[in-house]
Amino acid sequence: QGSQKRSNSTPENPRPKRTLSSRSPYALFSPNSFSPSVTPSQKYTARSSRGEVVTSFGSVQGPSWSGRGGRGCTPKLFGPPEENLTKTYKFMFQKALDVREALSWRIEELGDALKSHHRLEDFASALLPAQEPVTVLGRIGCDSNGKLNAKSAVLEGDRERSSGGHVPLDLSELKEYSLFPGQVVALEGTNSTGRKMVVSKLYEV
Repeated sequence: QGSQKRSNSTPENPRPKRTLSSRSPYALFSPNSFSPSVTPSQKYTARSSRGEVVTSFGSVQGPSWSGRGGRGCTPKLFGPPEENLTKTYKFMFQKALDVREALSWRIEELGDALKSHHRLEDFASALLPAQEPVTVLGRIGCDSNGKLNAKSAVLEGDRERSSGGHVPLDLSELKEYSLFPGQVVALEGTNSTGRKMVVSKLYEV
């Protein structure tokens, strides 16, 4: 009689010891309850603005061009050849060297504007030790992947004077400042060891 009362459960078809109630966390957080459906929603499939032209300006269908005379004229490029497109090119494709050249040229351009606006003397190197206050030019950067703060701010010097080297910044002597990564600034401060610049004055564009 004892063997007949035992439930018929085999390893191939096991029975749970207790039934899962609706309040069980296993039922609430099951894969079936969180897996998104493959079919899109009815609102998405029933949308009526698929590929619809909302507004247009002017006539864009089949423009016609006409001219008078000029049968023997030949077009010529205006400007230097290196500034004109004479062959196909990759759209929105930039090389790292070209980006660096553009950024370096931008630092020099804004450096001249800072020098003339604030009447500054020639900029010094940000990497050389300086016991006396010097003025350096560069771009604000971050020494980590996190957000820019007073502890992670570095100055990427210009290529002409600082060879693009990085130097950490000590901003504790500044009363107020507002910096962002990539900002071109001129700084006045001391760099006694050559490893950290203590900023005493900030010149912005």
